[in-house]
Amino acid sequence: MQTLDKLQTLARLEAIIASRAAAADGENSYTAGLLAAGPEKCARKFGEEAIELILASQGRDANHTTAEAADVVYHMLVLLKATGISLEQVMDELDSRFSQSGLEEKASRNPG
Repeated sequence: MQTLDKLQTLARLEAIIASRAAAADGENSYTAGLLAAGPEKCARKFGEEAIELILASQGRDANHTTAEAADVVYHMLVLLKATGISLEQVMDELDSRFSQSGLEEKASRNPG
């Protein structure tokens, strides 16, 4: 699958999350249930998944790490939805960082 198709996968997942949020049926949708619980719950779940990814990567099992990374991406998109931030906004932020080195960008966020 080409890179553009992969980016469309992210956009498609974001659209599915938005449709589940609109349906707001937490009994029939895991996503709707998370969103109904609020940003704090979404943030906690994202954190749990991030830790699971870290642990999976330590085991050096590519399949397990890949699955956990997919969970992190999904939960990141749910958290973004819960906080009213779009994937496009995140991509715009990433695009803006290409004009400087990672060290310069980090220094600009943490003066001092």
